[in-house]
Amino acid sequence: MPSRTLTRASGALTALAGIVLTATATTATATAAEPAAGTAAAPVVTVAHRGASAVAPENTLEAVDVAHQMGIDWVENDVQRSKDGELVIMHDDNLARTTNVEEVYPDRAPWKVADFTWKEISRLDAGGWKGEEWAGARVPTLKQYMKRVTQNRQKLVLEIKKPELYPGIEKEILTELRRTGWLSRAAVRNKLVVQSFGADSLRTVHKLRPDVKTGFLGTPAVADLPAYAAFSDQINSHHGTVSADYYAAVHALEGPHGKRLESYTWTVDDPARAVELAGWGADGIITNKPDVIAEALEDAGFGVAGFGVAAR
Repeated sequence: MPSRTLTRASGALTALAGIVLTATATTATATAAEPAAGTAAAPVVTVAHRGASAVAPENTLEAVDVAHQMGIDWVENDVQRSKDGELVIMHDDNLARTTNVEEVYPDRAPWKVADFTWKEISRLDAGGWKGEEWAGARVPTLKQYMKRVTQNRQKLVLEIKKPELYPGIEKEILTELRRTGWLSRAAVRNKLVVQSFGADSLRTVHKLRPDVKTGFLGTPAVADLPAYAAFSDQINSHHGTVSADYYAAVHALEGPHGKRLESYTWTVDDPARAVELAGWGADGIITNKPDVIAEALEDAGFGVAGFGVAAR
């Protein structure tokens, strides 16, 4: 069991007929906090949102390392592209919120990622905004990020952020993943999901590499789910938009690899809410507080997957 404290290192939806009504009969009763007595809960994956971002500066190598020290297998990141074509790890499409770009380049507003070269981005402090102890953390490239995740033996939910701003980024990301060994058969099968709010972007990924597991970010109408299941293995929704019935509708379908469609839910930092969502049928919880959420799920009997790396 990981320590609870760390040092620095430290709509309403239409009911489906037939199979879906049957499938929801048990889950819909769950305001559930625990699996029914005598039954084994399906493993629930805990994903560290932008790394352990409640503790460390988001989308940095430091946040990846803290998640590792917490015992969390799965991390999530965001990928964008610099002016000169370098793939960088950054959530916002501008650099102002999480770096000191306004200080370093005061005349370059609005400080869009795509307006800066990698050399310029590499000068920025991406940690000081989180606290003095994190000053000096840098924006990593995708290559640097993949190297660290590999070293930590972690797994990755990679988000293509705002793909409409970066034509061709899907192919570039896949090329980097191949170069770093992340498109091997074992890696694709066990430790990689590529997700995006952009359906067209995911279609492109699926076309280029049909073997790669994909996740659509959003909550499509139930009637539209079969169309998404043609190219997406997961429907990854905000926790305020889902219900037990919605999870059942997702699970009633098969994704492009012939397996049950999954749903990872974001961004959930409240332990009671995470347990409720797991009781409804969430396959994964994406959270800024992965240690807290993983422990709550484990205590509730959901057999958390991705908890205990540090103990190995």
